[in-house]
Amino acid sequence: MVPSETYTAEAHFGDVKRSVTQHKSMDQDPTSLLVFGKGDGGGGPTFQHIEKLRRCRGISDKIGLLPRIKMGESVDDFFARLEKKAEQGTEYVTWYGELYFELHRGTYTTQAKNKRNNRTSEVMLHDIEYLSTLASIKSSLKGEKSGYKYPKKHIDDMWENVLLCQFHDCLPGSSIEMCYDDSDELYAEVFTTGEKLLADAMSALGFSKDTSDRDTMVALNTLPWARSQITELPATANTSQFGLVSGETGIAEVKPLTSATTSFASVKEIKKGVFQLKNSQYKIEVEGGTITSLYDIAAHRELISKGQKANQYVIFDDKPLYWQAWDVEVYHLNSRQGLKPGKTIITEHGPHRVAVETEQKISDNSWVKTTISLAAAIPSHTSFVEMHAEVEWRETMEFLKVEFPIDITNTSASYETQFGIVRRPTHYNTTWDMAKFEVCCHKWADLSEAGYGVSVLNDSKYGFATCGNVMRLSLLRAPKAPDAHADMGRHHIRWALLPHSGPLGQATVRTAFEFNNPMKVHSHPTPAEVAPLMSAFRIEGSEGLVLDTVKRGEDDEDVSRADLPVRKGKSVILRVYDALGGRARGFLRWGPLKVAKVWKCNILEDDLEALEVGKGAKGVEIEVRAFEVATYRLLLES
Repeated sequence: MVPSETYTAEAHFGDVKRSVTQHKSMDQDPTSLLVFGKGDGGGGPTFQHIEKLRRCRGISDKIGLLPRIKMGESVDDFFARLEKKAEQGTEYVTWYGELYFELHRGTYTTQAKNKRNNRTSEVMLHDIEYLSTLASIKSSLKGEKSGYKYPKKHIDDMWENVLLCQFHDCLPGSSIEMCYDDSDELYAEVFTTGEKLLADAMSALGFSKDTSDRDTMVALNTLPWARSQITELPATANTSQFGLVSGETGIAEVKPLTSATTSFASVKEIKKGVFQLKNSQYKIEVEGGTITSLYDIAAHRELISKGQKANQYVIFDDKPLYWQAWDVEVYHLNSRQGLKPGKTIITEHGPHRVAVETEQKISDNSWVKTTISLAAAIPSHTSFVEMHAEVEWRETMEFLKVEFPIDITNTSASYETQFGIVRRPTHYNTTWDMAKFEVCCHKWADLSEAGYGVSVLNDSKYGFATCGNVMRLSLLRAPKAPDAHADMGRHHIRWALLPHSGPLGQATVRTAFEFNNPMKVHSHPTPAEVAPLMSAFRIEGSEGLVLDTVKRGEDDEDVSRADLPVRKGKSVILRVYDALGGRARGFLRWGPLKVAKVWKCNILEDDLEALEVGKGAKGVEIEVRAFEVATYRLLLES
């Protein structure tokens, strides 16, 4: 934080004065950065700001109460001077860890539809970039001409709309209602364009949505590792209802399942109102919509704390002191009330998937219908317990969450953040610990001890909390300002419980990706021909390495929109990060492609360091620091 203690400085006497009085590093460097302008959305300076700063400089020159102001240099110039002093031996005061902001924790949950659209669009854009890249280089591999062109303009337009909706009030849910009318239109445009781009790329690669021919059914795996899942097959397929989908990156095999398949799941009512769901890994008991027992058969371990109920909906009074859409206060936790049990019925009998459904009343105007399902376990894969909730939400200043009291002990829990992990205390020992009662997380949260842990996955939520051994996923809020209709209406939410042996690891990271990006069934007349290209880009080595992005080079001559200098040839950008927090070594593979050169780049795709590529090599060795996001540019042979 700048010493003036604000990012919306009005450039008056107090702002300038605090740049000195609140400066923590005056002994190392006596300069200060004052960030001023109109509002907190990037607005420029007004004539009043300039005039106030002119008068402050006059005070400095005539009286000396203030530091002397210098205008006209950039933020980059300011930090370049600090970096130069550091190179010359200056040791600055350093803060380690996160700069936690003790406000606005309600923004992790407000405006659920907008947050779902954000998650969905990010997943869609990942697939579009990946498939469009493969379609655009297919001709290079086969030495033939192709009419397909990488749709950079449309991808740019989609990203600009998504990033606009990530503005710091829109995505957090603290904008006025009109903003969400606009964002709904922008996301609708994104999804319409995205569906067309996906269809074009799939068609160029030879895929079809027509799955009536059982012999041509294949699944598409756009994630950079081998996957297996039991999935419901398209209704038009003349085959069984479920199929086992498994394979490496790219094309996965679809094997219709029959009742004779050895792997199965079962459900039965073991006593009145108590249902047991079982596969080869877990036994689960459900009563009134809550999970009263989750038993890991191989580990001989009960995961639900004795006498407690998991998947328990709880509702809280949510009346913050100041900003309704922004804030939730720690005292709201004292108003906890659990929803009353509902009647449970069996909706799927197996043998490949079983499910029970429970409807519960929240109030006279609101209800929730929950489906708890368990698929047959796949050998060598950890299965998970999936929940789907349909919620009709018509509340006023209430907060709906779902709890999981897990029989795990640790003083900290882990949460996925962008390209990494944040760890937060599970206790309230100090006021600093207590202030972190609500945590921002992305696709998963995890509570682990030595040898075992449980992760909670989600498909569209960002608010979470762990207190003691109780993990709590935030679902819906009901603020009335600045949008009086925030979150009112129908919602569909998915989450899952993923037990795992050992500490937090790749199983959680990868399963959360898969939960947000399930494989879809298509058809392809000659999958063997395109399979090598579809699986070209993959990563091997450390478990923490994730190949997150596959896209074309922004400045390639066949891609560029001519707004920047053009590069000759075709290149592919691969973005890799370490997801677990340790130095990671591995190999980037490019399968059948012929790669002339490889560079490690910055985020702007400027070449920084050339990597050694042997003649005819099919990969290159890389090393990534803990949580580093590393970008590589592969120049294809012409």
